[in-house]
Amino acid sequence: MLKIRFKDNKYNAVWLVEPKITIGRSATNALVIDDPLASDVHMEVLVDNEHLTLRNLIPTQPIIVNGQTVTGACELKPDDQITLGQVELVVIDPKREAKVIAEESANVTQLRAPKTTGWSLKANHTALANRVFPLKELNVIGRASECDISLAAAHLSRRHAQLQIIDGMLFVKDLDSANGTFLNGKRVAEARVKRGDELRFDALTFGVMGPSDDMAKTTVRKVPVKVEVVEAKPKASQREKAIAPTRASSPNRAAAGSQPKTAPQENSKGKYGLIFLGVLAVVVITALFLTRK
Repeated sequence: MLKIRFKDNKYNAVWLVEPKITIGRSATNALVIDDPLASDVHMEVLVDNEHLTLRNLIPTQPIIVNGQTVTGACELKPDDQITLGQVELVVIDPKREAKVIAEESANVTQLRAPKTTGWSLKANHTALANRVFPLKELNVIGRASECDISLAAAHLSRRHAQLQIIDGMLFVKDLDSANGTFLNGKRVAEARVKRGDELRFDALTFGVMGPSDDMAKTTVRKVPVKVEVVEAKPKASQREKAIAPTRASSPNRAAAGSQPKTAPQENSKGKYGLIFLGVLAVVVITALFLTRK
């Protein structure tokens, strides 16, 4: 079932029920309009299920439908706009309009919702009960209620420090606080903060949670190098090393034509001949001596 309502009022609509409804200045109409150009009963909408027909009951005072002048009758459908003087009406399909409103609301909620950055602060102080504070792209921490992270600490400045995420990296900046901003125990004016660091604002300490630096790096795959195995020749033993020069020099000595062993052999033969002659002489002399006796 369709409805008709004022264009600028989404919450005051009239159901288009069979067989018809009337529109005009009179309070007896289903939809009352207040305009000098409107008659008591100026128009009617004939309803046949969801088939609508608009009839102008005052032809001398035209009605504008979607920019077209209507002095008699015309068909109506959802989203058609009807203008009479300063009054603007619109035909709506409640189901479709509810869906559009829900989508618009979801879009607004999505736009208002903070983007997830992956960075957060975890309170280390017992007074904060280990609360975790998700960080937006830009955050101000301090004592003032308008700060993104507002903490009721007496020694915290109203606007103590700023936390900003640039290209996925977290940076802290001290906003001229009275008691200082500390990174890993060292007072800083401005510094980059990494996951696992400790931030301290006055006496309130926080652990930093967020992506590691390695996530921003591309890992290069190592291609295995094919190693060609070359069979090594066995090493020569000490004995073979000692013999090798001797073997190498033997042909050289033979080629030189030296004959060191020839002379000793001849001397030995002569020596043995003399000994034999001496023994033979002794035997002959002994035989002669014995014969004389």
